[in-house]
Amino acid sequence: MKRSKSWLSANEKLNPLKEYTLDEAISFLKETSYVKFNETVEISIRLGVDPRKSDQVVRGSVVLPAGLGKDVSVLVFAQGAKAEEAKAAGADYVGSDDLAEKIKGGWTSFDSVVATPDMMRIVGLLGRVLGPRGLMPNPKVGTVTMNVAEAVKEAKAGRVEFRTEKAGIVHVPVGKLSFGAEDIARNVNAVIDAVVKLKPSVAKGTYLKGIAISSSMGQGLKLDLAGLR
Repeated sequence: MKRSKSWLSANEKLNPLKEYTLDEAISFLKETSYVKFNETVEISIRLGVDPRKSDQVVRGSVVLPAGLGKDVSVLVFAQGAKAEEAKAAGADYVGSDDLAEKIKGGWTSFDSVVATPDMMRIVGLLGRVLGPRGLMPNPKVGTVTMNVAEAVKEAKAGRVEFRTEKAGIVHVPVGKLSFGAEDIARNVNAVIDAVVKLKPSVAKGTYLKGIAISSSMGQGLKLDLAGLR
């Protein structure tokens, strides 16, 4: 891949052998940012699990204390009183079969999907559209629930979902680079806490094997695990 002069200049300042403290890493990303848009900050956590085994898949969600830094569009599959609750909580789209037909036609102008359990008979047929986009509701992350109002409020507040990939790595956005360093750090620590609490009981050996932080167009920096813990 051809790299820009700005990227190469920032990369020269990076020590690939160093494990940075969280404060150092955030400062580095801010100081070396060279793009004109507000980059997303993401952490990647390498876990000591075997995601090929169903009992070692780490999956969950967490509400970021400082939010995601963007307006989140929430769609809710619900009827009757639950539909009214969703609207009152601030859901952008609420419905059932009507929304399903739009989605089948290719419409995906929303960031999060919530459904009541009885609506899964409809939502289940949308797996081919919602699944690849990470939008399929799931009770394990709180998006299949009767408490739709709470789910909508959490999504609006900055709830992020995560799941281990084939290599045992979890990728999670933790806000925008324009956030204050303290807010980014709060979000990072919230994600790490959530992942640690979901450690599978059958997982052996070291659970947190490595954590890196990066921005959309910036470098990836290894974090000092001892400092974080």
